[in-house]
Amino acid sequence: MASTENPDKQNGVVTKSTGSWYTVREPDGNAVQCKIKGTFRIKGIDSTNPVTVGDRVSFSQEQDGTGVIHNIEKRDNYIIRRATKLSKRTHIIAANIDQALLVVTLQEPETPKMFIDRFLVTAEAYHIPAAIIVNKTDLYTGKRKEELAEFKAIYKSAGYRLLEVSAVKNENSEPLVKLLKDKNSLIAGLSGVGKSTLINMVDERLELKVGEISDYHKTGKHTTTFAEMHELSFGGFIIDTPGIRSFGLADLKEELAHRFPEIRRVMDDCEFNNCLHINEPKCAVRVAVDNGIIPQSRYNNYVQMLEGDEDDPYRHNIHSK
Repeated sequence: MASTENPDKQNGVVTKSTGSWYTVREPDGNAVQCKIKGTFRIKGIDSTNPVTVGDRVSFSQEQDGTGVIHNIEKRDNYIIRRATKLSKRTHIIAANIDQALLVVTLQEPETPKMFIDRFLVTAEAYHIPAAIIVNKTDLYTGKRKEELAEFKAIYKSAGYRLLEVSAVKNENSEPLVKLLKDKNSLIAGLSGVGKSTLINMVDERLELKVGEISDYHKTGKHTTTFAEMHELSFGGFIIDTPGIRSFGLADLKEELAHRFPEIRRVMDDCEFNNCLHINEPKCAVRVAVDNGIIPQSRYNNYVQMLEGDEDDPYRHNIHSK
């Protein structure tokens, strides 16, 4: 990683990235618009963006008030995606994250389980705790209530924390505020799930823009243009990111089974150490699926990911709604 010593350097955290300019927040809350100096290389990562939201950096200020980033401190963690479908390069989404929260809905729109599982697998791969926020619960009546109960059972049995909220009705915000307090949180969700409304619910001071088309009953329009970290009035920060695609899993497949907590718990009981849990004899994972210990939907998605179906219909854009 490149570093240039400067006696007048200041420290801060990158809160926004527009590609060429970076907003750096100093400890006192002052924001400085910075560029980078030299070439930053991060060992083992061929990335399209050397600096990302959440990075702790040192910089010096120019006479015009702008800054120049000289150094990036060692990251606690980071999370990446493939830059494009055909590219082997990666794009760093954010760094130094305490938790990754996925906002989902069971209708208007329905969030596919494959999309959810890809997100959770990626968070597991980068050792970032993940939780699921189910929004629009005021819509779930009759059969939808049964579907919600089944959905909760699947992901709670895997060990994930799950919260139910209605952002538009401002219902059950307290547990979410408690979850976000004093942490750096990445929040994602498909367009239309009500993410911007949800963020505004927990901290109305932020006043994030909501799409022109209602993201409550229809698919919303993408409004966030650049990755940005917002300070929460009750403590902590929330990272809003645009256009994250379903994550490519090519580099994760050898350890994919380890990224499913419910599979990880039983896989050591398989007869063979290199068991892929597909058609091998005496496979403890398949026995657990047959006995209902591992949900069929989670197992099916594991198999699909393992077989490398990167062009499946569940590849969606994660937007900021």
